[in-house]
Amino acid sequence: MMSLLGVPVLILGLVARLNPLLVVTAAAAVAGLAGGLDPLTLLSAFGKAFNDARYISAAFLILPVIGLLERAGLASQAQAAVARLPRLTAGRLLLAYLALRQVTAALGLLSLGGHAAMVRPLIAPMAEGAAAGPQDEPPNADRRRLLRAHAAAADNIGAFFGEDIFVALGSVLLIQAVLQQNHIVVVPLTVALWAIPTAVVAFAIHAFRLFRLDRRLARDSAE
Repeated sequence: MMSLLGVPVLILGLVARLNPLLVVTAAAAVAGLAGGLDPLTLLSAFGKAFNDARYISAAFLILPVIGLLERAGLASQAQAAVARLPRLTAGRLLLAYLALRQVTAALGLLSLGGHAAMVRPLIAPMAEGAAAGPQDEPPNADRRRLLRAHAAAADNIGAFFGEDIFVALGSVLLIQAVLQQNHIVVVPLTVALWAIPTAVVAFAIHAFRLFRLDRRLARDSAE
């Protein structure tokens, strides 16, 4: 029961809006020490968890680098560079990213995209720059929210429907397990092959949505 002391530490830290990483670490330390673990055993448990989830440690290294690049003007430079291309629209830019995201996810390269690594620092500012154009005013708050939502949607749809094509990813194995629970026996390769037409249809539908986005932005600019 003493190990439950970590729960109030976690709640109080999050309510006080302290650093979430420090709060979770402190809560785990309190729970371990209160539960009877000695400091060396607790440190060993932290090290084992950190090593078992190496992708999380990689995120801790990548995200600060992205933050530093964004603070140094990465987003503004990307936005300005795209704004100098007169024939590039926000819809065309997001369509190209959707295709890239879906193809790379189909090859198992899910880590090449993502909201934190690509959408926020690069794709969303580039879409805003493409929507602004070389001589237009920067997008207002409503247009920025619309463009950012479509940028996030392009990433989500591309990754979601693309990863089902790669036979070694967990999504394919999850589909196989669910079907097997309902007495439908399939092999992962069959699931991956049948995911291809679904991905094509999803790409076509979202491409049409991006075409409508360009039409909406052009109409709003004309008004």
